[in-house]
Amino acid sequence: MAAALLAGVAGLAALSAWSEGAANAHTQGLHITEAEWQVQDAPGFSAAPPTIDSKTLPAAWQPVRLPHALPIALLRQAAAAAPGATRTSWFRISSQGLPATHAPLALYGARVRTDGTIAVYADGQLVHTAQQQGPLWNSSRVPLWVLLDKTADGTPPHEILLRLEHTRASQVALSSLWLGPVEALSWRHSWRHWLQQELPAMFSAAFLAVGVFALFVWLRRRHRTAYLLFFLLAATSFLRGLHFYIGFPIANDWFAWLTVNSLFWLVATVHVSLELLHRRKQAWLTRGLVTATVLMGLLTLPVIATLPNTPKVTPLIYVMAALMGFGVALAGAINAWRRPSGEAMLVAAGTAMCTVFGVGDWLLQNNFISPEGWYLGAWTNAISFSIFGTLMYRRYVGAIVEVERVNAGLAERLQAREAELDVSHQRLRAVEQRQMLSDERQRMMQDMHDGLGSTLISAIRSVEHGGMSDAKVSQILKDCMDDLKLAIDSMEPVEADLLLLLATLRFRLEPRLEDTGVTLLWEVRELPTLAWLDPSSALHILRIVQESVANILRHTRATEIRVGTAVADGGVQVSIEDNGQGFDVEGALAEASGKGLNNQQRRAQMLGGMVAWESGPAGTRFTLWLPLEASSRIP
Repeated sequence: MAAALLAGVAGLAALSAWSEGAANAHTQGLHITEAEWQVQDAPGFSAAPPTIDSKTLPAAWQPVRLPHALPIALLRQAAAAAPGATRTSWFRISSQGLPATHAPLALYGARVRTDGTIAVYADGQLVHTAQQQGPLWNSSRVPLWVLLDKTADGTPPHEILLRLEHTRASQVALSSLWLGPVEALSWRHSWRHWLQQELPAMFSAAFLAVGVFALFVWLRRRHRTAYLLFFLLAATSFLRGLHFYIGFPIANDWFAWLTVNSLFWLVATVHVSLELLHRRKQAWLTRGLVTATVLMGLLTLPVIATLPNTPKVTPLIYVMAALMGFGVALAGAINAWRRPSGEAMLVAAGTAMCTVFGVGDWLLQNNFISPEGWYLGAWTNAISFSIFGTLMYRRYVGAIVEVERVNAGLAERLQAREAELDVSHQRLRAVEQRQMLSDERQRMMQDMHDGLGSTLISAIRSVEHGGMSDAKVSQILKDCMDDLKLAIDSMEPVEADLLLLLATLRFRLEPRLEDTGVTLLWEVRELPTLAWLDPSSALHILRIVQESVANILRHTRATEIRVGTAVADGGVQVSIEDNGQGFDVEGALAEASGKGLNNQQRRAQMLGGMVAWESGPAGTRFTLWLPLEASSRIP
């Protein structure tokens, strides 16, 4: 990405030069390479007069070739110039040789260098002026574009004058000019303006926007210094080229101080970035850069002005900045080679290229090379953005890859852990099932021993002693069968549904009741589920209800039994009513013969419930109340 952009910058410059030369074959316009020139001294800047006659100018006209540029004698210039003294350079151009056309005319020049006012006259009439003063004016990067009106008879102006004001310490430069139809020349102006100003300005704005984003990232992740350095690079690069892109004159000493010193800040920031990349400290170079940057900032302060911002001093300051840039690039390349770092080498190469572009701009700005050239320094922001943006992109992608790798590792570990947990779960399930089977087997053995076993043992002893009739033996065996059936029914899954449990008992009792001539009235209603209803609790409930039905069949001579359910007092209630003869409840509970009633009470208490009897001449009502929750159960 970075290499592609660097090649693209050079390609754009070459394409621009080629396109301007190749366009001569198909554009109608006059390429002006000869002019007349004279210079006048003045005590200061003055407004351009609305009209002027070139013949009235006091100095003699001298023929010059365009482009016109006199090198600046940096160490000797304007030594005897009075403070505030200025000069006015005049250029007289003839339109002779311009092809006839009815289209609007325009005057185009690739570059005009001055630090004062530009004025353009057509046949003595002022047609364009730019009130620009100050040594940092951006006219050297703004192509000249002037629309010209034709004379009253429809012919183009015969003579064009250019008035360039400037300080005596500064030399002017004027590129060759083009005079012709607007449609034929507008592409030249648009192409150069877009490549020289608009496109670099967009790169600078994009660089700054991404830099601000990096700053916010750094504020959340303070240990990632690279994000802070990226923001500082973007900010200093933007400040360095700010005066190239604004559209108003700059005469503010503080603004000039900011744009000049931002170049030193930029070099220092690049050096710190290189140290971060190749991980080799260069204390001596760091101290030298910091010292030079601080001293330069102090000496050029407008309030001190030890090194004032003048055409004599400022070029020398840029020479020092170029030397610092080359030093940082060379040191960075050496350290990147010693401790192999492709990223550091890329930054060092980019720094060297930007410095070379800056030197080229310095030569162009100071008239050492033709003003027809291009300012490549405007593209240094694009180079910096491309290189450091590539580094940030690689770090971003690397972070994503690392996160994906960590996530994959975590997924593998999680999968292995899940497999271990699944194996452990299967083992626990097997242990639980074996334990449940063992507990259930133990419970059934205990129930059969306490219920069915004790009954059979009592019956066997009675039969052996000859004290029990056949009818009694038959009844005992039937009770044993009922008790065995209850134990089996308690094993059926009832899903905490009491009605389903009672239904299994009804299935067992109804045929027996029909044989004895007793009618069963089943009047149950929906009940809430009992979460605590396990096989052991189900057996207790079945035995309580069976005992109640057995007592009715044995003692009350009833012909009708009514079974009902209801929700009462925060629980559920099972009621059994008969129409037989009643009995004394208190007496039955107190006598030894009331052992069955006491067993019902005991079982109900184990479930956290209670039983009650209401008996009279018209029959008996038995109720079993059970809680909804298991908190009150007795284990």
